[in-house]
Amino acid sequence: MRILTALLIMSVYPATALAETSLENLQHDWSVCQYQTLEAKKENCFNSLSEKAHKASQEQNNTNAPLLIWSAIIDSSWAGAKGGLGALSLVKEARNNLEKAIEIDPNALQGSAWTSLGALYYQVPGWPIGFGDKDKAEEMLKKALAINPEGIDPNYFYGDYLLKEKKTDQARLYLTKALKAPPRPGREIADSGRRRDIEKDLQSIQ
Repeated sequence: MRILTALLIMSVYPATALAETSLENLQHDWSVCQYQTLEAKKENCFNSLSEKAHKASQEQNNTNAPLLIWSAIIDSSWAGAKGGLGALSLVKEARNNLEKAIEIDPNALQGSAWTSLGALYYQVPGWPIGFGDKDKAEEMLKKALAINPEGIDPNYFYGDYLLKEKKTDQARLYLTKALKAPPRPGREIADSGRRRDIEKDLQSIQ
């Protein structure tokens, strides 16, 4: 199972060295786990970070949409590192938290809940194993793009979805747009890693 996947590079940041919890730190620490951690250590990295994210969200009675979104992103990434049927409980919890975030504020973090939910729907296996649904995935990803049409993540994930649906010409358009997305202050590690994901997809088309 490939959940919010990304290529990895050598890590110099053990999970125990992750920063104290805040939304910005969760974002930073996720990028460290995702893009700067060895494959063998990624599961433990995300496990530790998930505990911090859920604690931060629970401290606000699970009513803070951005924290719910990032708890879900972290759990989805943990599921990707874990793999197999054992990851299904994580992606189901991630889906639930994304749906809660949308109920609270569908536009939070420039529609990131729609992006992440769409990514889950096309990457998680369908029935009877999981809840994957290609039609729902496209619906969610288009909602994300309507909110944040220039963003790197909504364009990447919609392009990646189209690529997996063998719609290569459309995929190329969105992936190229994602590659040209404006940088996000404080998200340099994530932006660099995501660009590598995009370039890998584009190379597969060529």
